[in-house]
Amino acid sequence: MIQFFLGDFISPGGFGLDRWLFGFVDLVSVQALLPLLVYVIFFIMNRFSGDFASFSLFWLIPAGGIRALNWGVLNDPVLLVLVPLLWTALAAGIPFFINWMAAGKKWYAFAVSIPCILCLPVTAAAAYWAFFSQRMFTGFALLFAVYIPVVLSFIFERRRG
Repeated sequence: MIQFFLGDFISPGGFGLDRWLFGFVDLVSVQALLPLLVYVIFFIMNRFSGDFASFSLFWLIPAGGIRALNWGVLNDPVLLVLVPLLWTALAAGIPFFINWMAAGKKWYAFAVSIPCILCLPVTAAAAYWAFFSQRMFTGFALLFAVYIPVVLSFIFERRRG
């Protein structure tokens, strides 16, 4: 809601670092990381102990609806299709690594999960930037990389249940 009334925090420039920062802060990564921050606060206060992925996806529904109304006028498939896909990948991918660290408590789970948690938002913003810059091969490669944890999460849930 704050961003709806205040507008964008980063002014998007051309195709360079300004556009990537705009994608990271205003469109993709920070939008999907805000529920994580709220979830952690609730978790520390012992007010919430549910699934982070569900909490995050539920959190993104109103943001997606408001954004769809604004972006629908622009008729831009990068905004209307790609950004919600990236939100979903971050909302489901980061909890996969967090749960893997919590369940296994092995050194290699931490060694792999922490860099992946840090790299996923950066890669998602880079995927937005690549598609915006009409670098389709790079965009699809980065989108594939962002969705690897989601696919692994589905595979492990299927095997477990």
